[in-house]
Amino acid sequence: MPPNAHDAHGSAGGLPVTAAAANKMDCFLTTACTPLHLQFIDVSYRVKQTERSAPPGRISSHSGGACSGAAAAPEERTILRGVTGEARPGEVLAVLGPSGSGKSTLLSILGGRLAGRHGGTVLAGGRPPSCRGAARRRTGFVAQDDVLHPHLTVRETLVFCAMLRLPRAAPAAAKAAAAEAVIAELGLAACADTAVGNAFVRGVSGGERKRVSIGHEMLVNPSLLILDEPTSGLDSTAAARLLATLSALARKGRTVVMSVHQPSSRVYRMFDSVLLLAEGSCLYFGAGRDAMDYFASVGFAPGFHVNPADFMLDLANGFAQADYNFTAEGGNVKQSLISSYNKVLAPRVKASINAAAAEHALEPQPQPQPPLAESCSGCTSWANQFMILLRRSLKERRHEAFTSLRVFQILAPALVAGAMWWRSSPAAVQDRLGLLFFVSIFWGVFASFNAVFAIPQERPVLARERASGMYALSSYFMARMAGDLPMELALPAAFTVVVYLMAGLNPAPAAFALTLAVILSYVLVAGGLGLAVGAAMMDAKRASTLVTVVMLAFLLTGGFYVHNVPGFMAWAKYTSFTYYCYRLLIAVQYGGHLRRLLPPEAVDGEAGPGACVAALAAMLFGYRLLAYLALRRVRK
Repeated sequence: MPPNAHDAHGSAGGLPVTAAAANKMDCFLTTACTPLHLQFIDVSYRVKQTERSAPPGRISSHSGGACSGAAAAPEERTILRGVTGEARPGEVLAVLGPSGSGKSTLLSILGGRLAGRHGGTVLAGGRPPSCRGAARRRTGFVAQDDVLHPHLTVRETLVFCAMLRLPRAAPAAAKAAAAEAVIAELGLAACADTAVGNAFVRGVSGGERKRVSIGHEMLVNPSLLILDEPTSGLDSTAAARLLATLSALARKGRTVVMSVHQPSSRVYRMFDSVLLLAEGSCLYFGAGRDAMDYFASVGFAPGFHVNPADFMLDLANGFAQADYNFTAEGGNVKQSLISSYNKVLAPRVKASINAAAAEHALEPQPQPQPPLAESCSGCTSWANQFMILLRRSLKERRHEAFTSLRVFQILAPALVAGAMWWRSSPAAVQDRLGLLFFVSIFWGVFASFNAVFAIPQERPVLARERASGMYALSSYFMARMAGDLPMELALPAAFTVVVYLMAGLNPAPAAFALTLAVILSYVLVAGGLGLAVGAAMMDAKRASTLVTVVMLAFLLTGGFYVHNVPGFMAWAKYTSFTYYCYRLLIAVQYGGHLRRLLPPEAVDGEAGPGACVAALAAMLFGYRLLAYLALRRVRK
């Protein structure tokens, strides 16, 4: 059974949480995790101005200053300029700065999720970049946007995540118990059976949704937790509660690194260390409580009580209010602060980090916790991934299964078509050909347009979960295909029954069965085209436009409107699955009477039933193979 609400016996997600399972996985968050000391020295990053920012992907940090100190080419933009700092176990490091200062870029580099050229050194646990593989598996990364399935409940979301991310050696009940432990630890028990929701679906609050995103990463008990603007969109109270939760997680031995755009004074007091960025350069790194004293020592002090974060962001924007005590030389606030940092703080920070790195190099490598820090190779098998993803897909799409509007959308055209062709005579060949072609066009357009939106809508979730190593792409794709079958086939079957009986088509049971088989196969082919176009373009609007053009071409070349096609266009019909469906429907209805009932131009030179079946089968698998290959381009 897929995850569901607790029953009277205390099951989580339909799985009984036994005492043994609870003892094995319960309270794993309360036990000290493997400490991970994160250090970064002279990190720099450049992008070409002519290119779009690359989507998050995997890279290996590399040492050396290839980018540091080198003059940037005219076509390149420098995002980070030699940023240095560290985050210690048990502490919260906050990265502050205005929009565009490089906060998210720095976090992506620290989390190993940014594709591109960067310089500097990133050390995890004192180990060089070549040894960061195990450390990366102990890193949780929470993006700024809460990319979750909106129609799943909080409990379902976390239980499905636990089933996919925790090691295959752990029993299902133990994984469910781990999800319950995360729910309790993050204070989500009260909303555990509420839909996650999003901007368009009513669900939990923004703060609770952010905690669900954090719970996704907490399931693997990470030693390092990186969060990109977790308080974005939250009110001050919700932000303070979230920071209190993160501080509590840090106190249990985790290293927490987060970017914050505009923290309140209450939130600021929870920061152990602060890194202030301005246009990619560091203005301050050190204890949060010492920041105001430092700025006063270099000639910047407020003349009144002010939120330290507001004051620091003013300085990072190059703005010194008239009532600030501004005694530094020169009028450029940011350049003055950068110069002061390089002279006063940077040498001390680098010396401290280098000394700590030298100590780490002499220490034996700590063994990571084996149950929760394994690589994807230790996660659940492909078959289990498929079954879990299939159950999740069916759960997520239950809201759109057979709604009254969706049923009306199918039955209304069926009833109208049945009334228009009511008890049509077999001798009225042209009328029946019109009905068969209408059925072909209707389901070609309907199925392809429904499918074209499927993958673009799920791309954010797919990219995030693939980046976390939750499952293989093939298991996701096959589960998605299987999960779509009930809705893809049930409504066309109902449509066919209604139209077939009302129109009085061939009453032979074999003819009806073959007609139904042809239409259902045709629906799968058309859906495959929509999936392939959607996966290739990853833009629903552009993909739907292309599908419109393709289906219009298939309509014109389907064999109903024009029989005497010019020779230079004769090949076009063989690319149209509408043509093959139409020819098969004619063959089923009229069998060996085609030449007697139809004009010669409608029979001669047309593809036979065997060729039509082979063509549809090739398209059925070919389109879906193209969709899978296009999906492989989605970066992890």
